[in-house]
Amino acid sequence: MRIAIGADHAGFELKAFIIDHLAQAGHQALDLGTHSTEPVDYPDYARGVAEAVLSGDAERGILVCGSGVGACVAANKLAGIRAGLCHDTYSARQGVEHDDMNVLCLGARVIGPELALELVRNFLAARFSGEERHRRRLAKIEALERETAGAHGSTGSP
Repeated sequence: MRIAIGADHAGFELKAFIIDHLAQAGHQALDLGTHSTEPVDYPDYARGVAEAVLSGDAERGILVCGSGVGACVAANKLAGIRAGLCHDTYSARQGVEHDDMNVLCLGARVIGPELALELVRNFLAARFSGEERHRRRLAKIEALERETAGAHGSTGSP
C-alpha cells in the first residue's frame, strides 16, 4: 500500500521510525516532511498528506504532531478527508471499518513508538465494511461538507 506520511517537528522522529517499519512491512511511504526537528507549522504537512490521499497519490495517510490534535483538525478541513486521532488499537481499526477513515493522526508526545506501530498496523489492515448503516452515515458527512462549503468565509480547505 502507498502511504502518505507527514509530521511537524514534534513528530519528526516518530515519523522516521514509522517509515522504517512501513518499508519492512512491504508498504511504500511517501514522505512529505518535515525532514528535521526545526520548528514548522503542522497545517502545511496535514494539507500535503490530505492532498496526496485525495489525489490518489496515496491510498491512506498518516500524520504525526505533538498531540495529534492539530494535524487532525487541519486535515479534516479538506473535503473528503476523514482523519482520526487514535491512541488505541480499537479506534484505529474501527475508524476505518465504520467511518472509512483515510488518515490516521498520532500524538508523538502522547504515545510511544511501539504503540504507534500497533496503531499503524491496525489502521492499514482494516477495510471499510461497506455496511448500509455506515454508507448512510458517510453520505450525511458528505452532505455536511457540501452544505457548509463557503459558509462563514470557509472553503472547506485551508
